[in-house]
Amino acid sequence: MADRRTYNVVILGLGFLFIFTAFTTCGNVEQTVVKSLDNSTFTGSGYHSLGIIYGVFSFSNLIAPTVVKVIGAKVSMFLSGLLYSGYIAVFIIPSTWSFYLTSVLIGIGAALLWTAQGEFLIENSEASTINRNTGMFWALLQCSMLFGNLYIYLDWNGETEISESSRRNIFLFLLVASVLGTLSFLVLRKSHNEEEMLSEEEGQSLLSARTMYKSRANSALQDAKSEFKTILHLLKTKTILLLSPCMAYSGLELAFYSGVYGTCIGATTHFGEAAKGLIGISGIVVGVGEIVGGGLFGLLCKNSRFRRTSVVFLGMVVHFIASYLIFLNIPADAPIVLETTTQLSPYLNPSVSIALLCSFLLGLGDSCFNTQLYSILGHVYAEESMPAFAIFKFIQSVSAAVAFFYSGYLMLMWQLLLMVILGFTGTLCFFVVERMQDVFVDPQEY
Repeated sequence: MADRRTYNVVILGLGFLFIFTAFTTCGNVEQTVVKSLDNSTFTGSGYHSLGIIYGVFSFSNLIAPTVVKVIGAKVSMFLSGLLYSGYIAVFIIPSTWSFYLTSVLIGIGAALLWTAQGEFLIENSEASTINRNTGMFWALLQCSMLFGNLYIYLDWNGETEISESSRRNIFLFLLVASVLGTLSFLVLRKSHNEEEMLSEEEGQSLLSARTMYKSRANSALQDAKSEFKTILHLLKTKTILLLSPCMAYSGLELAFYSGVYGTCIGATTHFGEAAKGLIGISGIVVGVGEIVGGGLFGLLCKNSRFRRTSVVFLGMVVHFIASYLIFLNIPADAPIVLETTTQLSPYLNPSVSIALLCSFLLGLGDSCFNTQLYSILGHVYAEESMPAFAIFKFIQSVSAAVAFFYSGYLMLMWQLLLMVILGFTGTLCFFVVERMQDVFVDPQEY
């Protein structure tokens, strides 16, 4: 049984590795690709598409648990993978209506995918293996930022514009990766709990398939109502209210490093023919920062108050340094240029080394905030973890959606200023939560 569960966790991680190799690479380059299209009928915006995805994703989380309970985690992940693949395929022959339609669909698919992933991981873990399995899964997932972006660098290095043939080749490669990840879910094996549940249902020969699914749906609906009431209750608590700015900040910087910063680098005229290829390298370096930070702060650090506050403070400092260097190194009009190159000059002569250093700092700082938000929520709401994390993902996704929508209109300096203000506020509120005596069960922790 242990071997079957380990097999499932590895296949789950590989499936996400392939799917998010496609999606994270797509998100990193799509605004650059959209601006390079030689198509007068296409009027879509990569920023708007990503904003729609995260907006729909945030609200779809409210219904995703019910759907996953009814159709099962394995089927949910497979169907979600098909939606991800459909979104990638749109870039091969782009049209505005399909671009935005698939943006809505992938937002729904993302909610199903992540809800099913959490349930499937728990089903295939025990108390003694949950940390190991989670670490294995996240290690494979974070590697998704490496391979697709490496392809972008190798293909775009030295190119000033993205040709139609280059765009099609890239997205065909990403589509194949996404389809492989989707198909991998089909070879997942049933967990022991699922087998027991199915054998029990099969033993009730008088129940038809329709009755069985109706029973599941009614049970899932009751669970969803109960969880929704818990969410409403938690939203009124002082801890969640204080953590909300930190959660919102994680959404802003998610939008910035995953979609905006790569576009800024690719649009910087001063980087010349290397600009477009640097988008891929930047994505790889962000991934390295995430992996380093996740390893140091997610696996090695214990859940102590001192270490949580220290890591969050480090994340704030790292992001402040990155924001200041980006402000000096990247032209202010980089996120909003109508074409693919900037017209303004930054305060410094743009340096590739500084640009990539900032990529690493963005990934490192993101891991600081996210690992500690997961840690404190899991610690404070150990008995109500699912509703607490649902609130976290909701606030984070709404913030990311808002950030993507304003990214195409605000100059770079104002985007960075918003991040700095909210980052400082979020960090301060995180410290206050840690000081609250009712947060900790063990009084020795403070």
